[in-house]
Amino acid sequence: MAVDVRRVVEIWNPVGKCSGTGYLIADDLVLTALHNVLGCGGLEVRGLDGDSKWLAAEVLWPLTEPLPDLEREPQADGALVRITDAGWLPPVGTEPVRWGRIDGGPVVADEGRLACVAVGFPRSEVRDGIRDTKEIRGHIERLTGLKSGGLITAYVDGVAVPGKRDEKSAWAGASGAALFVRGRLIGVVTTDRRRDYDGDQLTAVSVVGLAARPGFVAAVGELVPEDVTVADREGPPRRATVYDVEVPPGVNNLPEMPSPIFVGRVEVMAELERALSAESQTITQTVHGLGGVGKTTLALHYAHDHAGAYRLVWWIRSDTPELIEAGFAALTVRLRGEESSDLTTTQAAEWAVGWLQTHPGWLLVFDNAEKPGDVHAWTGQLRASGRHLITSRYKRGWVCDPISLSVLDQEASLTLLSGLVGNGEEDEARALADELGHLPLALEQAGAFIAQREVSIAAYRAMLEQYPARAAAAAPGGFDPERTVARIWRITLDVLEEQDPRAVEILRIAAWYAPTGIPRSLFEPLAEDPVDLAQLLGLLADYNMITLDRTGVGIHLMVQMVARTPSADDPHRDQARILAARERATELMLDELPRDPRGNVAGWPTWRALLPHVEAILDAFEPGEDTVEIVSIVTLTGQFLQEQGQLSQATDCLSRSLVAATRLFGDDDPSTLVSRNNLAAAYEVSGDMARAIPLYEQALAGCLRVLGEDHPTTKTVLENLAVARAQHP
Repeated sequence: MAVDVRRVVEIWNPVGKCSGTGYLIADDLVLTALHNVLGCGGLEVRGLDGDSKWLAAEVLWPLTEPLPDLEREPQADGALVRITDAGWLPPVGTEPVRWGRIDGGPVVADEGRLACVAVGFPRSEVRDGIRDTKEIRGHIERLTGLKSGGLITAYVDGVAVPGKRDEKSAWAGASGAALFVRGRLIGVVTTDRRRDYDGDQLTAVSVVGLAARPGFVAAVGELVPEDVTVADREGPPRRATVYDVEVPPGVNNLPEMPSPIFVGRVEVMAELERALSAESQTITQTVHGLGGVGKTTLALHYAHDHAGAYRLVWWIRSDTPELIEAGFAALTVRLRGEESSDLTTTQAAEWAVGWLQTHPGWLLVFDNAEKPGDVHAWTGQLRASGRHLITSRYKRGWVCDPISLSVLDQEASLTLLSGLVGNGEEDEARALADELGHLPLALEQAGAFIAQREVSIAAYRAMLEQYPARAAAAAPGGFDPERTVARIWRITLDVLEEQDPRAVEILRIAAWYAPTGIPRSLFEPLAEDPVDLAQLLGLLADYNMITLDRTGVGIHLMVQMVARTPSADDPHRDQARILAARERATELMLDELPRDPRGNVAGWPTWRALLPHVEAILDAFEPGEDTVEIVSIVTLTGQFLQEQGQLSQATDCLSRSLVAATRLFGDDDPSTLVSRNNLAAAYEVSGDMARAIPLYEQALAGCLRVLGEDHPTTKTVLENLAVARAQHP
């Protein structure tokens, strides 16, 4: 579909006393330039027909204040107008608009220039009773036409200069015209070169750049830009691809708020909104601060409050690179359903990136990122397509100026406490807030304890007096948030121990897994039945020691750190209990892991969910501490990673398995021989035959010596060695 002149409308701004052009992209939705409608709540539009009457309309997007400064952000000069007049009748028989983009790929012989066309109303002159519309025909230079930030330069060919010489802009009135290339709408004409110039060079705003701004796609609906350099010229529509999967409005995977009370964040929320509504140079925004200061809560409130402004909102746990990859893979599962079942985690994540690149206008939230590089590996591929919001405990190394989230001020702390425990005891509440360092996590846990046990704030403070009242002086704000949470942890666990010691045991075990998304099924052996488990987890959640959602169990990093750290004066954290919890966490994980990770494809989703927690368990053991259970876990993990194509990580796991098996069982134990064969196979798959063949040879010699030549393991190793030698004579 090319330009449909029935869709071209003239726009009148009664406040600015200016006219412009628009293009009807839906029955009552007009695309135009933002400067045509600035300062105006009510507009008027009329069609190309000379008998058309002016009809009422209003600005639909953008509405968020402050509006872009077009002098500084010319690439934001786009707007959507809705025709509200009851007498409006849209044109009949129009085809859907096809959106386009100019790619950055190599230029082929006949692609140096792209022909473009638009229709506008320069000066809206009347000649022979008909308004003076002009067809703007020209071209875009492939190599130089697309500017950074989403601006397009178009050269007008073979058309007389419109307008009068005394006009400051030769093309006055044509701004807002839709710019088409090969039947695809790629931009909105905004300005020309002014003053003493023939007016043969126009600037347009890319629709892809507009689509990356919050609210545009949500207002337009479906918007999938096609690459105009490979698009069909005037033929039938191209065949759909998997990337043409569209999402209905409102799709997201947002968790629930960790706390219903949200106070003291008005200014930082406004700062965050300004940052994420800016142009493409600032589409990545990081919020950093201490653990427990409320970064995740802030991000959740922003995401929930602004979900309607984006095509898609997707929450990604980012504690590790594997969690990030799993988050993108989960998006593929949401979009493609059963069609994604045969993809590895890496393949599914790559598909999600491809979809996001071709469907701008989304928000990704990377929560609790540990290292900037882990996130930048993904955001770099998606820089011009949407918005990224990152939360992290780390301040430096981000591509933007991070927003610092500090502890609450005193009044906000009091408001938070009163919301949890009710009003009263103001002096005691003020003192408690000071003692807890105004850390939101500490305040929430204290408030939950006070409300649950129905004790006074004064009584709670008296309990805290048994423990150090001051934190390390070097910490921000004059307190150590880890020790603050540790004090609350001790008091809360005293009560939990009285109610049900199994709840405390679950907490100790959960401390050895990754902090989010712990499957509930891991804890089933600790309960009598599903109802009993739900009650145990609910008890922990009542005291804010864990969080619960449909994906599983979450436990704050600082609570984990405290639970894993021995303390001579805390009976809940004596060395024996901590080590016993680590061993139990290991046993539960081994029981949960699907066997045969190479052949059992049905078990891959479970593996993906458990992998972050497997890695946390493995990190908790020094190599010299590895147990028999750890040998089994690390072997299975290495086989899964090898099957997923993550060969470096696979060889690391299988190498650790061999070292531990040798230490635990001896060099000639059958388990050690199998571990040696597994590691050799991993090296072979990765192409490192110099390591693979000697390991096969050692494994074969051991098998012949211990098992004999007729044993199945011996035959397997012999066959593997023969294949490896054939490939690397």
